[in-house]
Amino acid sequence: MRMLTRAIFAASLAIATGAAFAATPATGLGQSWPNARDVSTNPNFHVYVFALGGVNYIQVNDYNGNVLGSIGTAGGQFITLPIGRFAQQVATPDQPASASTTATPVASSTMVYNDGTTAVTATPLSDGTMRLNAAAATGICNDPVDCSMKGIH
Repeated sequence: MRMLTRAIFAASLAIATGAAFAATPATGLGQSWPNARDVSTNPNFHVYVFALGGVNYIQVNDYNGNVLGSIGTAGGQFITLPIGRFAQQVATPDQPASASTTATPVASSTMVYNDGTTAVTATPLSDGTMRLNAAAATGICNDPVDCSMKGIH
């Protein structure tokens, strides 16, 4: 009987702990290491998604956790958020980068996030900045987790 009681307690604890972790909301927008899952498609970047009120906020950090920029998106619309080292170099279909530059790309763009609906690329520029570009994803993906982890190319 004692073993059965322990087994039931252990199973209950595992279920409660799993439910608690599943219910924990992602927090920390603007932080280097937020309380959110890294969904980057590129190992040189960290990408975190926060959802609130039907809006997804996508934050891109470099490998060392420095916040580069962030985008808000809902219903096919985009907005650049004023956070991150290169917030003025974030471009969306609705909003060009807010700072003009004569810097040129020093490498091709790399996909850092793609959930099948929204794609974000990063392009290093000759002046040491990084251009982030968010747009509607092209391609078809039926599994958002798989798209987020591997990207659509």
